Amino acid sequence: MTQRVFQVWKGSNKFILGGRLIFGPDARSLPLTLLLIIVPVVLFCVFVARHLRHEFSPYNAGYAIMVVAILFTIYVLILLFFTSARDPGIVPRNSHPPEEDLRYETTVSADGRQTPSVQIPRTKEVIVNGVSVRVKYCDTCMLYRPPRCSHCSICNNCVERFDHHCPWVGQCIGLRNYRYFFMFVSSSTLLCIYIFSMSAVYIKILMDHQQATVWRAMKESPWAVVLMIYCFIALWFVGGLTAFHLYLISTNQSTDSNTVQVFQTTYEKLRYRSSHSRSIVYNRGCPNNFLEVFCSKVKPSRNNFRAFIEEEPPRVITLPSTTRESGEAEDENVTRRQKVEDDLDIGDDLMNLSRRCNAEDANNNQPHHTLDIDHERAGSIRTEARHESWGRRSGSWDVAATDVRESRSYATAKDGRG
Repeated sequence: MTQRVFQVWKGSNKFILGGRLIFGPDARSLPLTLLLIIVPVVLFCVFVARHLRHEFSPYNAGYAIMVVAILFTIYVLILLFFTSARDPGIVPRNSHPPEEDLRYETTVSADGRQTPSVQIPRTKEVIVNGVSVRVKYCDTCMLYRPPRCSHCSICNNCVERFDHHCPWVGQCIGLRNYRYFFMFVSSSTLLCIYIFSMSAVYIKILMDHQQATVWRAMKESPWAVVLMIYCFIALWFVGGLTAFHLYLISTNQSTDSNTVQVFQTTYEKLRYRSSHSRSIVYNRGCPNNFLEVFCSKVKPSRNNFRAFIEEEPPRVITLPSTTRESGEAEDENVTRRQKVEDDLDIGDDLMNLSRRCNAEDANNNQPHHTLDIDHERAGSIRTEARHESWGRRSGSWDVAATDVRESRSYATAKDGRG
């Protein structure tokens, strides 16, 4: 039965709906992320927004507080789905190393034997925006990684413009989902600020209605205090992450207009802290950097996970030295076949000469002392030649010298009689 690509996928990803959705191997963390988003919003709607419905007149504008919280939460969840359930920019694996980059080398052992081998360079230089950039060879995917591509050890895939692997969304962050990841993080930051602000407003309203202090108002609505504390702590994470990625986007290091959009990723920021040349290669300026991230078209996936697998014929890499050895072996086999044919001809000649000599001696009533031939030996030459040629690859195919001398002596005697 023909299988689809996602069924034999060599990475660590998880697929659902027949390969239509792809997640990372740690996608089990998604329910926790959903709870951290949905539960605070539900508590906010029940214990805070519900009491604010009639606090803003006219037209009961307080309803908008609850509606905005619900719609904004749905928007955040959609961004989370786009981030975690799509191909982040996986580079398809090769089934064999690139032949154009193979190098044939010969190693000499201690006994002087030469062993041919195939080597592939670990790095090579490519030109990006007029600047030479070194790219590395990936042994797992059997390809040279494109510029700014890295192999994720968690998903076991090479990902274009690899930023990092986020356990909270259960997916790599790369070329095709970075935009949605940033929008998810920044929207979560805004949602935290919104819930924190509305909870503070509700406590202020309680203070005004009851003419009470802050502590008394907080006792009247403990859930509002819990939500404020929760949002304050969450802001340190999602807010700090938003600020950090804003800095990365503002220092966009993109290639020329003919290549994919890239900018300085988290991975590159931590790994190449002192590499100023990399910034020069990809920099396009702050305004263009933001336009590149938020206004450019998302590249289509390079993988069709639902496609059927087409079996490729086995590939054989022929080494130059192996070719020469094969040619020599073929020549040797031809020589051996020629020797076998000569042996067969000699055996036939001996048999024919023996019969002719006996016939002439019988007609002339002369003793046949001119040729002493071992008939069994002559008849066995052909059989021995056949049997010795079966499955034999090396050895001598020479005929016994005595048989050859006997044939020659008979020919001489015959010429004398003639």
